[in-house]
Amino acid sequence: MPTVTAFVCQRCGHCCQGVGGIVMSAADIARLAGHVKLDHETFLSRYAEFVGGRQRLVTGDDDYCIFYAQGCSVHPARPDVCRAWPYFRGNIIDADSHAMAAEDCPGINMQAPHAEFARQGRDYLTSRGLCRPRGADVPEALVETCPDNP
Repeated sequence: MPTVTAFVCQRCGHCCQGVGGIVMSAADIARLAGHVKLDHETFLSRYAEFVGGRQRLVTGDDDYCIFYAQGCSVHPARPDVCRAWPYFRGNIIDADSHAMAAEDCPGINMQAPHAEFARQGRDYLTSRGLCRPRGADVPEALVETCPDNP
């Protein structure tokens, strides 16, 4: 039986909308600052806010990520949480979270059973180095249950 692809990004931008969802690690900040050709402090003062002990990207007046304008203007340097979507920890370990995410994300194929979504998600995260152990500089969405990271 052929494998059903669990996710294909439709570039709809739904994942780029919402205040407070784009938490950045130190590596994300360095990568983004370099991409937009700003030093660390200038980047943070223009594009980030410190909330709950973490840096996160600010949103525009439309509540979309500050870098979203009919597409991601920093796509090659986007934060790891953006790279990981929709394979967040909650969506991988909980079928109900996965189903709720699919309500807003047309790229999630609900024809793929949750177990297959989780398998493909773990493979995706592992192959891109996005599995993270729990730590001070790790967004909770990336603390995943990859084979080498229980």
